[in-house]
Amino acid sequence: MATTAAGPVVILLLLAAGAAVEGRFLSNRTSSAGLVSDGVHDHRDGLPYLFLPSFSTVSASDSCDQTYGFMPCTTTVVGNLFLIVVYGYLMFLSATYLSSGSELLLEILGPGIVGGLFLPMLGALPDAMLILVSGLSGSKETAQSQVSVGMGLLAGSTVMLLTIIWGSCVIVGKCDLQDSVAKNLQDTKRFSLTGSGVSTDIWTKYAAWIMVISVIPFLIVQLPQAIHSTSGRHLAVLIALIVSVVLLVAYCFYQVVQPWIQKRKLAYIKHKHVMYGLLKHLRMRALGRLLTEDGDPDEETIKKLFRAIDADNDSKLSKIELRALIVGIRFDEIDLDKNEAVDSVMNDFDTSNDQHIDEEEFVKGVSKWLIEAKHYGNSGPDAGSNSLRLLNAADNETKRDRDLLGVQSDEMVEAVENPRWITFKAVMMLLLGTVIAAVFADPLVDAVDNFSDATSIPTFFISFIALPMATNSSEAVSAIIFASRKKIRTASLTFSELYGAVTMNNVLCLSVFLALVYVRGLTWDFSAEVLVILIACLVMGALASFRTAYPLWTTSIAFLLYPFSLALVYVLDYIFGWS
Repeated sequence: MATTAAGPVVILLLLAAGAAVEGRFLSNRTSSAGLVSDGVHDHRDGLPYLFLPSFSTVSASDSCDQTYGFMPCTTTVVGNLFLIVVYGYLMFLSATYLSSGSELLLEILGPGIVGGLFLPMLGALPDAMLILVSGLSGSKETAQSQVSVGMGLLAGSTVMLLTIIWGSCVIVGKCDLQDSVAKNLQDTKRFSLTGSGVSTDIWTKYAAWIMVISVIPFLIVQLPQAIHSTSGRHLAVLIALIVSVVLLVAYCFYQVVQPWIQKRKLAYIKHKHVMYGLLKHLRMRALGRLLTEDGDPDEETIKKLFRAIDADNDSKLSKIELRALIVGIRFDEIDLDKNEAVDSVMNDFDTSNDQHIDEEEFVKGVSKWLIEAKHYGNSGPDAGSNSLRLLNAADNETKRDRDLLGVQSDEMVEAVENPRWITFKAVMMLLLGTVIAAVFADPLVDAVDNFSDATSIPTFFISFIALPMATNSSEAVSAIIFASRKKIRTASLTFSELYGAVTMNNVLCLSVFLALVYVRGLTWDFSAEVLVILIACLVMGALASFRTAYPLWTTSIAFLLYPFSLALVYVLDYIFGWS
């Protein structure tokens, strides 16, 4: 951390060295009276000499406004480009500190409120700060001019995450695909467009759905332009702001309760695995007869099985008798304690809650799961191996559901050593990242605006291309490195974080932007920019909403969307005159 922390110090020294200075100037005076000679005197022939004007004599047209009254500024192309690089690097450091601090804090406190509410907002903080300062300072006219920096950042960040970074993660994380499921650490098909790629869990698909839903505020705020109305634009901004804030609160609530939902679903999947394992074991004891020729549960056979299991002939099964039955069952690919399996069966079959299973409860319980299994396999007559095929199909589908829910045992969770020091380090990183973002966001926006004036390049394109590289570079590197581990679990986490980052752009950063537009009375005139955000979110969201596997051919869609988005904004704004 000490080495990394030295970066801002060096940058600050460079900025200080670039600050404005004053110097004595040489005049065209023909007399040197009253002056101490410095080797240049008695000017003749009217030849010009080097002229270094005092800072106070620079005209307003050749000057620039220093942010905070002391930050360096310039009107030259090279100078502003240098400042954009320097300030951009500082924003990159801010994003790095926030990301590292968030990960450390997550190790200590786990998910829940911290992981679901606090950390996603911190991840979007650099973008939110840049958007805020782009329309906060200066007059209304200045804010209207600079707010395009914020919109460029918002659109550029979303498009970059869903195109270049998304496609790169698929390439570096690709594995062999078999039945739309990636084989961990197996990459023998190389660059096969259909046989190589990544697969994710079901929660990643949910994250893509949420991302698609999060574009609703964009549609609301764009509605007056779509119907060519000018009277309702301010009201549309307010309604979109309210909806955006509501979606932000709902998303954070989902992030808080999602671990609990996941545990409940995983518990049910494990329970189904136990029940189908029990049915396959009972089928072996029943010599293949659990269904009638019509495909219905064979109650007589099930009753005979009950009597065979009832060792003490008291017409009810105790936990001891259930355990004797379950000990002989092998539950494939699942780490399940036998006592846990006994409790699972008892809780499912014992409808009277007397801690015993009578014959009627046993028949109803077995019949219920046989009927459920028929949804996964052939429901025809139980002719020998037919019932086995049915139960195997149900069990395999349960295993697939378990994989989609992200049950993996390849990563061990290690205990955190010295939690107090880790907590202090995390808080300091978060504090430092927040301070850097707050201090240098405004100078970066001013540098982009000055660079735009010096080059006549629209501020939108500068912020669309350059600023996301600074604010998202840390997140991009982390995602690519994580995806390169070539496992379903790491791929799921990688793409879930990408969709989550875009969702935070669409709700948190947009909320800040809409609040600026509404409070300052700015004009919402970003139809082309909103369109590229909608296209990127809807195309990539649709791609991820209906599949959990991303073959290599999907990267072509992602990579082509980036230049398409730039070209679309240029054509709509500067050829068709949308803005």
